[in-house]
Amino acid sequence: MNLPDTLLGESWYWAAWVVWLPLFARSLFKAPWGRLKDSEAMNVWLGMVVLLTVIWSLKAGVKPGLAFHLLGATVFTLTCGPHLAFVGLCLVLLGVTLNGAAGTLAYATNALLLAGVGVGVAYLFHRLASRFLPPHFFVYIFVNGFLGAAFSAISVGFAATVFLSLSGAYTWEYLVSDYFPYFMLLGFSEAWLSGMLITLFVVYRPNWVATFDDSRYLANK
Repeated sequence: MNLPDTLLGESWYWAAWVVWLPLFARSLFKAPWGRLKDSEAMNVWLGMVVLLTVIWSLKAGVKPGLAFHLLGATVFTLTCGPHLAFVGLCLVLLGVTLNGAAGTLAYATNALLLAGVGVGVAYLFHRLASRFLPPHFFVYIFVNGFLGAAFSAISVGFAATVFLSLSGAYTWEYLVSDYFPYFMLLGFSEAWLSGMLITLFVVYRPNWVATFDDSRYLANK
C-alpha cells in the first residue's frame, strides 16, 4: 500500500509525522553504521535499497491506497538489523514517493505502516524465536526466513486495514472482505522469496547476515 495525499484528512498525516520523526531519528542514532565501513556490507545495504525501490514500484491495486507489493522487510531486518533496515526502507519509500507512486504528505504514514510495522514485526519474530526455540540452522531458516516473512507481510496488511478503517477512508466490512484477504496470498509469496534469499545468504555469504551466528546455529550440531 502506498497512500496518496488525498485519501485521508491532513490531521492523520501530520500525526504520523509526529510519530515517525522520533522513530527515524532513533534508528539513525542507534544504527550500527560502523558495519557499513566494510565495502561488502555497504554494497549489500545499498543493493537492497535499490532492489526494493524497484519492487515497491511494481504494485497492483484497484482503489487509491489499496495497492499490493512484496515487502522485503524480513530479509532486510535479518541481514542488516532493525535500525539499518528501518532507515533503508525509509529510503526505499523516499524513492517511490519521488517517483510519484505515493503521496509526499503521506510519506510518514506509509513509512510507519510499511517500514515500521514490517521491520518491527520481523525483528520481534526473530527475537522470540531466538529466545524460545532451539538454536538450530533449520529453525533460523524456516522460522525466521519463511514464517517470519509471512507474518510480517500479513501484519502490515492488518495494520493497514485497521488504520484505513479507523481513519474513515474505507469501511471495515469492505477492507476485511476485499482487501485484507489478499495479504494472505502476499504473505505466502513473501515467505518463499524471503526464505530462499536468507537460505542462499547464510549458506554462501553468512557474513552478510547480521542476525546469523555460526557459533550459535552451527557449532556442535
